[in-house]
Amino acid sequence: MLLSLIKVLLFVAVIVALTFGATLLMDVSGGATIAIAGIELTLSPLQLTFAFIALVVLVWLGLKLMKFLVAAFHFLNGDETAISRYFDRNRERKGYEALSEGMMALASGEGHLAMTKAQRAEKLLKQPQLTNLLTAQAAEMTGDKRTAEATYKKLLEDDKTRFVGVRGIMKQKLESGDTDTAIKLAEKAFALKPKHEETQDVLLKLQAEKEDWKGARATLGAKLKSGSLPRDVHKRRDAVLALSEARDVMADGKNIEAREAAIEANRLSPDLIPAAIMAAQSYIAQDNARYAARVLTKTWTAKPHPDLAAAFAEIAPNEDATARLKRFKALTKQLPDHPETKMLLAELNIAAEDFPAAKRALGDLVETDPTARSLTLMAAVERGQGADDVVVRGWLARALTAPRGPQWLCGNCQHIHPAWSPTCDNCASFDTLSWTTPPASDVAIPAGTEMLPLIVGQIADQSEEVADVVEAEVIEKTDD
Repeated sequence: MLLSLIKVLLFVAVIVALTFGATLLMDVSGGATIAIAGIELTLSPLQLTFAFIALVVLVWLGLKLMKFLVAAFHFLNGDETAISRYFDRNRERKGYEALSEGMMALASGEGHLAMTKAQRAEKLLKQPQLTNLLTAQAAEMTGDKRTAEATYKKLLEDDKTRFVGVRGIMKQKLESGDTDTAIKLAEKAFALKPKHEETQDVLLKLQAEKEDWKGARATLGAKLKSGSLPRDVHKRRDAVLALSEARDVMADGKNIEAREAAIEANRLSPDLIPAAIMAAQSYIAQDNARYAARVLTKTWTAKPHPDLAAAFAEIAPNEDATARLKRFKALTKQLPDHPETKMLLAELNIAAEDFPAAKRALGDLVETDPTARSLTLMAAVERGQGADDVVVRGWLARALTAPRGPQWLCGNCQHIHPAWSPTCDNCASFDTLSWTTPPASDVAIPAGTEMLPLIVGQIADQSEEVADVVEAEVIEKTDD
């Protein structure tokens, strides 16, 4: 609207300026006399001005006519392409103008105008390698998927534009949800341009969704070689893929291969919790308790996690509570001020019926960082020490409304997962899950197994009674 107003104002200003100039020329006295072949012409200043303009136009037309006559002369002398070249140059100029205007319309979001300009450019230039891409993108912008796909298929016919065609069709298949076709097209695009970063990312994501871990590791290696992925990130993600591959191998019953893959995954990324657990379990299966303990201790030092403690308990499942408490010093002496270490030590002391030690282990955790698990442990301690039901119920009431604490959280969409997986169940992002506290945790009621995961094997009857009572209290609160 503003642009149109400016154009109108400029037009009016030009007309006013010309009128004013013509008025000044009419008021100027004098003139010029031109004598040709005995004929005299007297021209006023205004007439001289118009005559000069007419002369300039005539000269311009004369030059154009001369070019045409030169082309005609060459044609009469046997050069049959002279006239055609003259018209071809004009057609080519107009075609490139249409192509340029179409690209500008596409960039500004004017899909229909871009389509019109693309059709005109194609008609004038007759160079589909230049105009087909503009046509396809303009068709996509206007929602004409059929025309876009047909045009992308035309690009497949030329070696120079084949990658663009494959990539365009691949993106359309992804939008329509046809991932089976999309992954084949992504593999084709990757074969044509192995260093294209976007194609690498799309192929890696699709391979992870299809659980093609071997292919994903090859794609990840290509990203490292092309320089599009830092070495430390490659090492971490390769470990995630190796772990996922190990899980599939184990599911197929190939225990030896699974063990080797799990150990490799742990070697690639020692702080990857699921890899450490699987590697430790493979060592346990080989009766190599020392190596299993070493793997779990190293990972606990990097990132304490209750599953690591549970795997550490599997090393000696039949030991009594006192022996377990002593053996677990390898973990509890690491990061003693970490909340996970405090809760682990409290659980071990509860299993050993040393409730005062369990309370000391928790310290002020229930006040500084209260979670459902720590508050439930405090309820178990109070029950073990013979506190009144009112006190125990008070701790359980707080546990029911307390945050769960750290969970497997997707860094891309913030979706919470009950267990680790290589891809997010919500947004399908690869390697985005981390053990962290959500910004605003949902209220969750911990189950009995979540309260005391290490109370397994041979424990005292009183400890079993404590666990049963705590779980019963939670269920009763839920029913209320």
